[in-house]
Amino acid sequence: MDKKDIPFLSLAGLSDLIGRKEVSPVEVVESYLDRIDSLNFKFNSYLTVCRQEALHSAREAEQAIAEGNYLGAMHGIPVAVKDQIWTKGVRTTIGSRLMADYFPEEDATVIGNLKKAGSIILGKTNLTEFAIGSSQRYSPNRNPWDLDRFTGGSSGGSGSATAAFLCATSLGEDTGGSIRRPAAWCGLAGLRPTWGRVSRYGVMPGSWSMDQVGPISRTVEDAAITLGAIAGYDPKDAYSRDVPVPDYRSALSGDIRGVRVGAITELIHNEIVDHEVRDAVVQAGSVLGEMGATVEEVSLPLTVHGGTITGALINVESATTYRDWIRNNLHDFGHSNQIGLLTGAIMPAQAYYKVQKLRELVRHQVLEALNNYDVLILPSSKDCAPKLTDDPTITSKEMAAGITPVMTRPFNLANAPALSVNCGFNSRGLPIGLQIGGRPFEEETVLRVGHAYEQNTPWHTVKPPNA
Repeated sequence: MDKKDIPFLSLAGLSDLIGRKEVSPVEVVESYLDRIDSLNFKFNSYLTVCRQEALHSAREAEQAIAEGNYLGAMHGIPVAVKDQIWTKGVRTTIGSRLMADYFPEEDATVIGNLKKAGSIILGKTNLTEFAIGSSQRYSPNRNPWDLDRFTGGSSGGSGSATAAFLCATSLGEDTGGSIRRPAAWCGLAGLRPTWGRVSRYGVMPGSWSMDQVGPISRTVEDAAITLGAIAGYDPKDAYSRDVPVPDYRSALSGDIRGVRVGAITELIHNEIVDHEVRDAVVQAGSVLGEMGATVEEVSLPLTVHGGTITGALINVESATTYRDWIRNNLHDFGHSNQIGLLTGAIMPAQAYYKVQKLRELVRHQVLEALNNYDVLILPSSKDCAPKLTDDPTITSKEMAAGITPVMTRPFNLANAPALSVNCGFNSRGLPIGLQIGGRPFEEETVLRVGHAYEQNTPWHTVKPPNA
């Protein structure tokens, strides 16, 4: 096939061709590097491109496959990695000027797992500063659906690189929605796994109690394949769980007959939700019903407070992590992070204690609902991708509360898995995300529902106009 067509293949399709030796990993990497050279300036997806390393790894993969040592679906697959994740000898900025010259001495466990699977690291992707807040300290990340719009924080570079066909799949990190929001705004499939499903060793922290690495991909099947490569227990991460890792790809049966779906009333029929987003999510629920699922509304009233609860947790936990820099280098942070980190640094212990109690109430409410339903659905974001703006000057507590996301937060508070999948477009042609959440360590159910929906709708086949 023409090398220029390779980047437009799904990961699954590309993997099949590599496995059958119909295309070589070298051809694949060269085709992606050509697109990065031509288009990255439009999107600012990559902060660092690992050209020589990627070509070297591609030649190794090509030789291994030629000798009959094919490792599986990720062998020879080019992956973009959020620049929050350690890569040995490759600059890892975490989106901060303070870390502009940081070169880790070892790979994060997820990078090691990708390499064991034969994957090829193309480069490190743009993100908001320290993967928190809205400050972008390098060039602003732009959305392939509209170059004047944001890709979503904090894993926006992974989102735009995947949507613009500058990688086959990517890794993001999700604390309060940083995988699902870019996936929603860029028309992709993005999965936040269960807390503890994927090692965080070598991942610079935002909030220790919620951070989780996961895939941002063009299809649910691609996300399932990517997750399979990185999931698993890691003794280097005390919070990773020693539980079996299913074959996520084999779970994508397309059959969801009898699956019980709860549609969260308070986060669908809410005045803060754009009417086009609401209508698309309601219609998505109808599609699931037509496919044999039982879809009912369920009331989870505490979930509307998820944004405030999560914001307080992130502020306190990140302020603890970066306390020395807050004390000595505060003005080197972007404005929104200065506000958030200072707020976290001075928050009284009583307030943090109360937030933890509120978190447990939300968690209990979500998990109780999941005793009655296999998955819960709601929008991934209350609206579509916003216009790019400068780092906003926060002038009041009301403004600070107003910019806090809500929709993604129930599942990070519950430490449960959640997937965003494209469920249509608004009148401006911007993607809308359907969020599907499930029980802890039941990613295969979430993926199965998302894949079945995706395969029965056309949305994932539409290409961004600027890609």
